[in-house]
Amino acid sequence: MNFTATLRIALLALRINKLRSALTMLGIIIGVAAVIIMIAVGNGAQARVEDQIRSLGSNIIMVLSGSTTSGGARGGTGSLPTITEDDAYALNREIDEIHAAAPTLRGSGQAVAGNANWSTTFYGTTAEYLEVREWAVIEGRGFEVAEVSGAGKVVLIGQTVAKNLFGDTSPIDQVIRVRKVPLTIVGVLDRKGQNMMGQDQDDIILMPISTARKRVLGSTQQAKSRNVGSIMVKIKDGADMAAADARMRELLRQRHRLQSGQDDDFFVRNLSEILQAQEASSKVMSLLLAAVASVSLLVGGIGIMNIMLVSVTERTREIGLRMAVGARGRDILTQFLVEAVTLSLIGGAIGIMLGIGGATAIAEFAGWRTELSGDSIVLAAGFAGAIGIFFGFYPARKAAHLLPIEALRYE
Repeated sequence: MNFTATLRIALLALRINKLRSALTMLGIIIGVAAVIIMIAVGNGAQARVEDQIRSLGSNIIMVLSGSTTSGGARGGTGSLPTITEDDAYALNREIDEIHAAAPTLRGSGQAVAGNANWSTTFYGTTAEYLEVREWAVIEGRGFEVAEVSGAGKVVLIGQTVAKNLFGDTSPIDQVIRVRKVPLTIVGVLDRKGQNMMGQDQDDIILMPISTARKRVLGSTQQAKSRNVGSIMVKIKDGADMAAADARMRELLRQRHRLQSGQDDDFFVRNLSEILQAQEASSKVMSLLLAAVASVSLLVGGIGIMNIMLVSVTERTREIGLRMAVGARGRDILTQFLVEAVTLSLIGGAIGIMLGIGGATAIAEFAGWRTELSGDSIVLAAGFAGAIGIFFGFYPARKAAHLLPIEALRYE
């Protein structure tokens, strides 16, 4: 008997028992759909973390001021201003692993443009800040050297600020007032989106650090001081982050004249390591979700085996009759294997469609980010076919080894 005839007989047997075939496929359908949806959700979470890493900038180390201690009570990070602009310039100059270092002063206030106003955060910094954060200027230009050194009355604004103050109008060369100081917009920053804490990174105004210190912050002490709130440092690609971290600490301790045994009066935070750890956690979660979903595929395979065993028992006399008229054991084996694999593949195809639809629906209605993967679809379909062969082999082998005379006498 050729394979075409065997396939036709197998499909006829499945068509005769439509309800049983549909119920048998249900486990495979649910399993394949669950695998595709769970992998899509896991990939979406991982992609979101990767976007956060890219929005922050790669290979970032942040240096923060120390904390105060008064009456046994310790203040929080940055409560004691200990780092300066000169520290940033020294880091840039003396440590080979550093690509760029940007000192920053942070403030907040109302930005006013005409009749519109918006409460936002502003940073006084240098031109290196955009390089450290890998932040492009999509309209206008960045800061010039003379503007940074000479307290130029210019600013760069983020997308959120631009939208709330100017709508669809170009903000370039428009004047805004920050803490009543008029400043000219010379550039608009590219969109960054939310950071890992859910804060809008585009709700920002950047100005030269000398402008923030002398004009906007408005404190005589602040204007005379060289202290900054933080220093953002970008390490060169391929450089050893741990070695750069150690050399930065050593240099800062020397500059701050800290004796051996004294605690650091600053804090160093490796932001890339934190985000990469979160990315690794997302990968583990993706694998866990896929593994849990795969259990339903296993259950579906066991369901196929059970139904095929029942089918062998019900069709024992049919098997005996076919053997009596010349069918060989391998023909019977092939027939039942084809039935099992067909059930798996049809169930897999329906599961793929449901999985794609489910992942799309989750992204649309639940607002979760999902990333459909062609590899996961192929994997789920291949797994479904493999389950059909694996769990269908035992019933098929049992049918193939029946003795014709005993099968014919079976009641």
